[in-house]
Amino acid sequence: MGEDNKDKHPYDDIIYLQHHVSDNRVHMSIHDRAAQFSPFAALTGFDGAIKETARLTDKRIELDEAAKTILDEKLGIVQEQLSRQQEVEIVFFRPDERKAGGAYISRKGTVKKIEGYERVVLMQDGTRIQIEEIIDITGEMFQTEEDSFSLE
Repeated sequence: MGEDNKDKHPYDDIIYLQHHVSDNRVHMSIHDRAAQFSPFAALTGFDGAIKETARLTDKRIELDEAAKTILDEKLGIVQEQLSRQQEVEIVFFRPDERKAGGAYISRKGTVKKIEGYERVVLMQDGTRIQIEEIIDITGEMFQTEEDSFSLE
């Protein structure tokens, strides 16, 4: 009789039975079952805070008086040429809302209006650019005067 117990496994009586299906509970999807075993995030938002801290921003470039004069002259030419609707490219600084610094953005398009009182350039696509944030303006309308507008 001792020999029979060595060959017999403890689950031999149930190994070939069908899987039990509950009459009271709905079968749980694989996705929901997996969610039970997902890791617990004790520090909610911590990953976002780390990513925000690691995100790089640019420092604002302060233009000297000569560069500001050139930009004023270019804005004057853009103002005179508004009716021709020529495309220009404006490079400007956009301050970051969350931390010190910001990003330099280049926007191509046609200028719709220059609002002198609000100190804003309004583009055809609705973009509003603060004149104080502009560091460069380029376009075909400056090709003849390009040598005189060199920032270098």
